[in-house]
Amino acid sequence: MYTASQLLNNINNYIANLDFVRQPKELYVPIEYTMSLGGKRIRPLFLVMAYNLYKENIQDAFSAAAGIELFHNYTLLHDDLMDRSEIRRGKSTVYKIWGDNTAILSGDAMTALAFSYMTNVPQECLKDVLAVFSTTSLEVCEGQQYDMDFEKRADVSESDYLEMIRLKTSVLLAASFKIGAIIGGANQTDSDLLYLFGEKIGIAFQLQDDLLDVYGNPDTFGKKNGGDILCNKKTFMFIKALELANPSQKANLQEWILATNYDANEKIAAVTELYNQMNIREVCEMKIHEYYISAFDCLDGVKVSAAKKQELKTVIEQLMNRNA
Repeated sequence: MYTASQLLNNINNYIANLDFVRQPKELYVPIEYTMSLGGKRIRPLFLVMAYNLYKENIQDAFSAAAGIELFHNYTLLHDDLMDRSEIRRGKSTVYKIWGDNTAILSGDAMTALAFSYMTNVPQECLKDVLAVFSTTSLEVCEGQQYDMDFEKRADVSESDYLEMIRLKTSVLLAASFKIGAIIGGANQTDSDLLYLFGEKIGIAFQLQDDLLDVYGNPDTFGKKNGGDILCNKKTFMFIKALELANPSQKANLQEWILATNYDANEKIAAVTELYNQMNIREVCEMKIHEYYISAFDCLDGVKVSAAKKQELKTVIEQLMNRNA
């Protein structure tokens, strides 16, 4: 078994050496730029860790891991374009440098490259891997559409939101685990359990991001507090606040939602105080814990030794214990 650090070093080296030699170069330079910006590489790491539960020759999983990371970065490239975000990982986004049309086309090319790298798996598991990957690709797009739709809706429920983040965020984590398991030769039960593990952990991660956006330490979380509040983003916390508010609190919250002329710090402080009055932080923490426990129940059912699963458990615990 490899440590997560060893796997990540190998994955980063493999991705750094991806060579996009096709023409025209103007299509591929933005892709090289995007991939050079780094990131946590969580999805390819999870894929290779799932593979390593069953096999040791980890090089056989690297091409699929690169495919997962290419697809993830394609979603970020198009997200930046749709959200008009100018900075990603401290650098200018692709559309800001090369324009909208290039961002669209290079993103499209990244999906084709992702599928190309995903095909470099053993022939006996190719059909199953592509079935998971193609379904996941569609689901991520569906999740993004739901997220866009929610911006125009005032009736988004808790179940609506959880389904949206399942599709937009967690299914790609889930697919990473399942594809790694399939390539590693896992049986159907194990690969399905690892998928459910990733799906539930993915939802827990997103709920934690919602929480940290309001209550996180900016020095450790890496972002200023209150971005979701300023955007009136319909997060789990926002939805629960509307659900649990008394008439006075709901009126106050609605006033801030509809406000167009306000001081940003004042709005963040006022909405956060409303969350505090309704114990929204505790409500969110309970929901995170619910998904976390359910996820580890799935992992416990995977029929490999506890010792082999320990490194994966450690990585998840570290990710879930980000400083708040």
